[in-house]
Amino acid sequence: MAYPRKPLAEVFEGPPAGLDPSLLDAERIPAHIAVIMDGNGRWAARHGRQRAAGHKAGIRGVRQLIRTASDAGVDFLTIYSFSTENWSRPRAEVKALMELFARTMAAELDGMHEEGVRIRLIGDVSELPRRTRETFEDAVEKTQANTGMTLIIAVNYGSRSEIVEAAREVARAALQADISPEELDALDEQGFASYLQTSGIPDPDLLIRTSGEYRLSNFLLYQTAYSELYITPVLWPDFDRFELCRALLAYQGRNRRFGSVSTDDD
Repeated sequence: MAYPRKPLAEVFEGPPAGLDPSLLDAERIPAHIAVIMDGNGRWAARHGRQRAAGHKAGIRGVRQLIRTASDAGVDFLTIYSFSTENWSRPRAEVKALMELFARTMAAELDGMHEEGVRIRLIGDVSELPRRTRETFEDAVEKTQANTGMTLIIAVNYGSRSEIVEAAREVARAALQADISPEELDALDEQGFASYLQTSGIPDPDLLIRTSGEYRLSNFLLYQTAYSELYITPVLWPDFDRFELCRALLAYQGRNRRFGSVSTDDD
């Protein structure tokens, strides 16, 4: 169970009209939140700016999300920063994104380290430009002993590829006799999950997607089987701590049954 690291009234101080953070239950903060950060390009277009400006504006949202989630008592936060499909974007945009990732991580690392944030990567980082890859890997190494919130950065990540690779690992283990036929027959969902890149990380309780799109975009397909979904039309650069508060209130208003019948339904 996650507990706030700061009083929730302080975390969400000064809310806009119509939002009441006092309704949040500090004992029901989701342990793991995953976020599909969508809408940077549309935000830039609405403001008459280039797409790169939207990505830069989105970094401010990432910074605020990390700080707010940590203060609110979230134990794991996964952000979808770059998918395997994003390589198909214009080369100049991809290059700018990779440079932005490296600069931002270098600038923010010390602050996150001081706050006890532990950084973990999922995705194939071997394909990233050297500077970006090394910056991410240095962040993982520097923060590996931290005991605060775990920040999982999904970069060059695709869930279908992750699942296929996990199946390959199971097959290799069977061929090399690391798994007996009996153990293979007994392999269950939890056992298979141990072969995924998210091994050791609890499944997301809450999945947030900004910009109003109703799709998972190849993100944590196995892990989000029973996650609560929160879709907001707000574009990512405009997603602030109060939008997170709205998502948390919506989450706490759900009745999570995990396929069973709730006592509330009796």
